[in-house]
Amino acid sequence: MYDIKKIRADFPILSREVYGKPLVYLDNAATTQKPLCVLDAMRDEYLNVNANVHRGVHYLSQQATDLHEAAREKVRQFINARKMEEIVFTRGTTEAINLVASSFCESQMKEGDEVIVTEMEHHSNIVSWQLQAMKRGIVVKHLALNDEGELLIEQLEPLISERTKLISVAHVSNVLGTINPVEEIIRNAHEHNIPGLVDGAQSAPHFKIDVQAMDCDFFAFSGHKMYGPTGIGVLYGKEEWLEKLPPYQGGGEMIDKVTWEKTTFERLPFKFEAGTPDYIATHGLAKAIDYIDTIGFEAIQQHEQKLTRYCIEQLMTIDGMTIYGPVANQRDAVVSFNVGNIHHLDMGTLLDRLGIAVRTGHHCAQPLMDRFGISGTVRASFALYNTKEEVDTLVAGIRRVSQMF
Repeated sequence: MYDIKKIRADFPILSREVYGKPLVYLDNAATTQKPLCVLDAMRDEYLNVNANVHRGVHYLSQQATDLHEAAREKVRQFINARKMEEIVFTRGTTEAINLVASSFCESQMKEGDEVIVTEMEHHSNIVSWQLQAMKRGIVVKHLALNDEGELLIEQLEPLISERTKLISVAHVSNVLGTINPVEEIIRNAHEHNIPGLVDGAQSAPHFKIDVQAMDCDFFAFSGHKMYGPTGIGVLYGKEEWLEKLPPYQGGGEMIDKVTWEKTTFERLPFKFEAGTPDYIATHGLAKAIDYIDTIGFEAIQQHEQKLTRYCIEQLMTIDGMTIYGPVANQRDAVVSFNVGNIHHLDMGTLLDRLGIAVRTGHHCAQPLMDRFGISGTVRASFALYNTKEEVDTLVAGIRRVSQMF
């Protein structure tokens, strides 16, 4: 049984009020709330085990190092990577993508070489490559999508040329909720000896990830979107690729030997982890993974899919409603919409006065907004602690705001 009351009790913030109304938190695609077990674990480490990791010989440093590296192993198991050396800790998905973009372009691409992304990407998977285009003259191409918000996969093959060096794609759209066929995309890329990067920011919190089955060369995700702390993320990279790429940053931790003449670099994954890591956050991320595992992804996915389908069904009964994205069984726990001529900011602001937290705007996906000819949407996104009653509150709130206009 999915004990929603017990689950919600693990997140004290969900019981608070906003403007005298019970909080209805539906902004989970931006960040999720944190269970007590994560907060307690981080507080306990600060109170009892706080010391810099790896180089210290004293007791606290060794304890902190053990927790930090145990978190790396936990992540390895979570995404089914082959080795711990393939798990690089970053500040989040954005830094992970920037790391690949910088190091890959520096060592594997030259002027005129191409990277392919898609029309539904988050800015982190567009701007990172555009920066490299400005610096190195690479070319950024994009795969289009149809009016239902699904990629036109048949157009991928014609996009690929002898200059294509990497394909980088979102696993799940943070606006449309579209679950992209990344296995097919990676398989197509590999047929041309092209590596593939998957942005898993919106997939890792919602369903089981298996990077070996996916066969992606890189996979990035963030802790704060999956009930963990902010400022921590993961880049998975196949060992052979991480060995090829140069360091992203220089400093402590990532070196083997430094002289005035030359620096040699530390073994994987430390080559990409310059400076003091957020070892408290890695412990928090490990506890968040434990929490997810306790409930189970199958149960979480069933719960979130029911909410998503129910939300779409109820929203479609509202006059003037436009929902963006594919049919319910092809989308993740995200619903983006507009109502008539009501500006998305007005809708979101008035819903907030009713205690309903949704996201409004372009959602860091302006090219996607341009594709649909809009400036932004209202976005409701679900997590394992949301309820059918909260969807009803959202729908009632939208009706009330709509009547005002």
